[in-house]
Amino acid sequence: MKAEVVLDLNHLSWPALLVDEQGFILQANQAAQSIFGAPLTPGASQLATIWAGENSMDAQTFLKRAREGPTGPVLEPVKFRLVGGVLANYLVALCPAESLDSRRWVVQLLADKTGAGTTAQTAADPAHLQQKLDCMLQLAQTVSLDFNNALTGILAHTSLLLGKAEASHPWRTSLGEVQKSAARAAEIAGDLAHFSRQDKKSRQIPAGNLNAVVTRCVGQAGKAKGPRFAWNLILEKSLLEARFDEPKMEQALMKVLENAMESYGPIQSGSIVVQTRNVQLSQPSQDVNVRLNHPQYVCIEVLDEGEGMEAGIMPRIFEPFFTTKAAPHRGLGLALVYGILSNHGGGVALSSQPGKGTSARLYIPAEKTHVPDMAVTTDALGGTGTVLVVDDEPLLLNMAQTILGDFGYRVLTAGNGSAALELLRDPSHHIDLVITDMVMPGMGGRELMDRIRQMSQAVPILCTSGHVFPPESRPGTDYLAKPFTSVELLSKVKNTLRRHKTSQEGS
Repeated sequence: MKAEVVLDLNHLSWPALLVDEQGFILQANQAAQSIFGAPLTPGASQLATIWAGENSMDAQTFLKRAREGPTGPVLEPVKFRLVGGVLANYLVALCPAESLDSRRWVVQLLADKTGAGTTAQTAADPAHLQQKLDCMLQLAQTVSLDFNNALTGILAHTSLLLGKAEASHPWRTSLGEVQKSAARAAEIAGDLAHFSRQDKKSRQIPAGNLNAVVTRCVGQAGKAKGPRFAWNLILEKSLLEARFDEPKMEQALMKVLENAMESYGPIQSGSIVVQTRNVQLSQPSQDVNVRLNHPQYVCIEVLDEGEGMEAGIMPRIFEPFFTTKAAPHRGLGLALVYGILSNHGGGVALSSQPGKGTSARLYIPAEKTHVPDMAVTTDALGGTGTVLVVDDEPLLLNMAQTILGDFGYRVLTAGNGSAALELLRDPSHHIDLVITDMVMPGMGGRELMDRIRQMSQAVPILCTSGHVFPPESRPGTDYLAKPFTSVELLSKVKNTLRRHKTSQEGS
């Protein structure tokens, strides 16, 4: 039996097998070969040869039940026969092989059921602890993906209703709170997804809209302090996109806003200006302590008219544990801000005069592309054309059909890659854009994109995921991170179609 195997399981430190739907072992990594020995002959041996008869079901039934069950990894306790006929209990993770079809599965022996570890390992063995961590990471990844799918539906539908509700509508406040809660939950899901990633490619941060982060932070700060401060929010109308970790950037900006409010003392009121702007440089430049070497930045500036700082303490303001404030302040605020901005390749510059206030400028390296104007009305987000949406989650297909259809698009939906290809082959459909999830059972997003490019180089593709990012080298491919709002979806669709049209006219 010949099979083309494209996965490499040897990077896994625990036993792992690649099997097909008949139970034939297509690949066994070194860890599996060491505990099972000779019976593992790729393409000739079957899972049944190492499957213990003491299990409640045979290997074929186990695979069939997994295929017909819910999407995502299956965790089951299973008994195996090791070298020399030794019986061992393992906790087994079974999941579809990514970028392959649903007839191929990865069987991972993560840990034995008794907790004694593989072979003679003990609970204190670092390798055994690594196995448990890897199992937890896989579960975290699965939970984050499912959680992001659910949050995408909540955020998209809520933002759609907010866009239609009048300012005086009695439900508008509650809808706003639902949206904020969902956005916070999305940050938690993002942290969970980040925790579960182990490869450097998956850490590639997508480009985002800093105007949205600034608006949300100012809203949170204003709500926390009530009417004491007059906020003046000035947003760049054509802001450049930037790649940033949204929870971290929000954390840094909130700390700067807190410092601005505290500069007025415990009871004094005042005004705070928060503005965003693009910074284009023809050559490297310097802003106080920040060296600007990138050709373009997004700058977030926070200006207050508070008590300011003496010139003598300015050189120490970013030192950990240095503070001029009374307890419980620990002097970690600006050090945290400095660390977050530095990790993004940018920096934070401060200018201050006693009695005249402080200006804090946060620089984040930017892309050449622009984000939609935050002041744009939802009426301006409408469009025309046929959009094919591919996702294995019916709720997200319904959501996309509702929102895109409501704004003028003709929407086709497909629950898997094969159904999507059938619609693309149908000459009665002229599809202007494909929106596909990256992680789906059977044909994954990457394979679907490859198949689409074999059919046509012209149709643009918009990838969506809360965890997996498409390779940057793919031409005609854009990305939208889950979860997203209706405005983010509509803006991304419109911008993707506009860029595609411009590139076609220029070619």
